[in-house]
Amino acid sequence: MKIGVPRALIVALAALFSGYHLLLAGYSLQFPYASDPGAVVAGMIIYAVVTLTVLLPGRETRMPVWMAAFSLGVTIALPPLVTAVLDPMREGGNGYATWYVAAVGTLMTITAVRLRPGFAWAGVIFLGVQTLFWAGPQALATIGVIGSASWVGVAHILTNTLAKAARDSERFALAEREATEWQAAQEAHLNERQYRLGQTSITALPMLRTIRSSGGELTASQRAECLHLEAAIRDEIRGRRLLDDAVREQVMLARRRGTVVTLLDEGGIDELSEEDRERVLGRLALALRDTTADRVIARTVPEGSDVAVTVVGLRTVDDESVTLLGGEPDDEVELWLEIPRQAPAAD
Repeated sequence: MKIGVPRALIVALAALFSGYHLLLAGYSLQFPYASDPGAVVAGMIIYAVVTLTVLLPGRETRMPVWMAAFSLGVTIALPPLVTAVLDPMREGGNGYATWYVAAVGTLMTITAVRLRPGFAWAGVIFLGVQTLFWAGPQALATIGVIGSASWVGVAHILTNTLAKAARDSERFALAEREATEWQAAQEAHLNERQYRLGQTSITALPMLRTIRSSGGELTASQRAECLHLEAAIRDEIRGRRLLDDAVREQVMLARRRGTVVTLLDEGGIDELSEEDRERVLGRLALALRDTTADRVIARTVPEGSDVAVTVVGLRTVDDESVTLLGGEPDDEVELWLEIPRQAPAAD
C-alpha cells in the first residue's frame, strides 16, 4: 500500500507560502522604499501569474520544459525590475521591499521539487550574481539570497533521495515478485514430480510384486505386460496433461491389442479450462477405443490454433509386389482426428 502526503495539500501549502510573499510586497508599498511603486506592482503580477502556472494541477510530476523555462525567465526578469526602483545604499535597508528574493527562492524550490533542478540552480545563480552587482557581497546574507539557495539545495537533495528510495522500492518489489514466482514454480515442479511418482507407483507396483514373488521368472504374457507398463511410465513423462484415468485405460487396452501408442504433450493444452480439458481427453479416449490402427500418435497443438489435439492412426499395408521388389511396406492413414479447443456451438 502506498502512503504519502496528498498532492493537493502540498500544492495548497505552496500557494499559501507564495501568497505570503505577495502580502509582504503589498505591505512594503506603504513605505517609501521604491521610487516607482508601479514596478513593484508589475513584479507582483508577474510573480502571481508564474506561481499559478507552476502550481496548476497536472498528471505529470515532472515540470514541462516550457513551464520551467517560463519560471526561469521570471526569475531573471523579476530582480532587475524591482531593484531598479530601490536604493541599495539606503540607511536601515529596504525592509520587505526585497520580497522578490524569497519569492524567487520559493519559485525555484518548486521548480526543483518538480524535477527540474537545472533550471532551479540557474535561477538561484542569476539571483546571486544580480545581487552582487546591485548591492555587493554583504547583501547575499542580509536580504536572504543564501537562504533561497539553501531551500533549493534542500529540495534538490530531498527530491533525489525520494527518487532513489522509489527506485529501490520498485527493485525490491520486483525481486520479491521474482522470488515468489520462483518459489511457486519450484512448488509446482515438486507437486508434479510427486504426482508422477505416485502414478508410477500405482502403475508398476503390482507387477513389481509379481516379479518379486516369482523370483524373476515371468511368462511371455507377463513380459509383454512389463513392456506395456514401461510405456505407460513413459507416458507419464511425455504425455503429462494428455492423461486422465479414461485415457490411461484406453491406451493400455490398445497396447494389449498390439497397437503402438505415442502421447506427446508439448504444453498446448496447459491453459485449457478443466471442463474443456475433460471434453478433449474424453474424445481422445473414444478415438483410442475405436481405432484399429497399428500405430497411434496423439500430440497437443501449440496455443493460437483452434485445434487442441491431433490424433493420427497409421496402418501398415503389406503389399506383396512391394515386398517382392525388396521395398518396405507402406503406411496408410487409418485415423485422422483434430479435437477442437472449444466445444462446437449448439445449433
